[in-house]
Amino acid sequence: MNEIHPNLKIYISVANTVQATVGPHCEVILHDLSHPEHSIIYIAGNITNRQVGAPVTDLVLGQLRHHGDDCADIINYLTATNDGKTLRSSTMFIRNASQEIIGCLCINIDITVMLSLKDFLENNLSIEHTSNTENFTNNVSEVINNIIKSTLDHYHIPVIILPKEEKLTIVRQLDSKGIFLVKGSVELVASTLGVSRYSIYNYLDEVRGQKQHKVRLDSDGVLTPPES
Repeated sequence: MNEIHPNLKIYISVANTVQATVGPHCEVILHDLSHPEHSIIYIAGNITNRQVGAPVTDLVLGQLRHHGDDCADIINYLTATNDGKTLRSSTMFIRNASQEIIGCLCINIDITVMLSLKDFLENNLSIEHTSNTENFTNNVSEVINNIIKSTLDHYHIPVIILPKEEKLTIVRQLDSKGIFLVKGSVELVASTLGVSRYSIYNYLDEVRGQKQHKVRLDSDGVLTPPES
């Protein structure tokens, strides 16, 4: 093996720095293209299982054949190894003072595990339904208060001074969220809106279109549908 060309030797520290920064899934290979049949002169890391003295790749040979010294760097492309690894790679061509290509620095990052993780995350984070807000608590009062708070959040004045029409709208929204299925909710809503519990019953009759019926409570004081 010939002595490493000075213009290539300075890239050994670059190879070591890149490989150490990216980590164990990275390999950086330095080629001397004056001897393509055994072009590899330095390897940092080990992904493709090659050794110093191994030849240049077919990709680089093809670029040199078609473009000569006008080869452009090949950045961020995918390739695969014979043992099934998927690599994200980049090849940077190195030139001398006369702008002649004398070597190249190749970076190979094994992304096989990352692609498997990507598939796992996509499969497990793919939600067919729209997301819903759900509050988890051990206290039923918190459930009621959370429903009330989420319903009143967009009001920027005290709800106690709202006109009846607005309070009817609030009761309609609360009813649609099932709040009145919970014992004690009527009292909490009445207190929040600054009305009596019987006003809430009347509001419910009105928003449900059942004003001709009398609201009934069960033995626990929970609102029940009127008889038809």
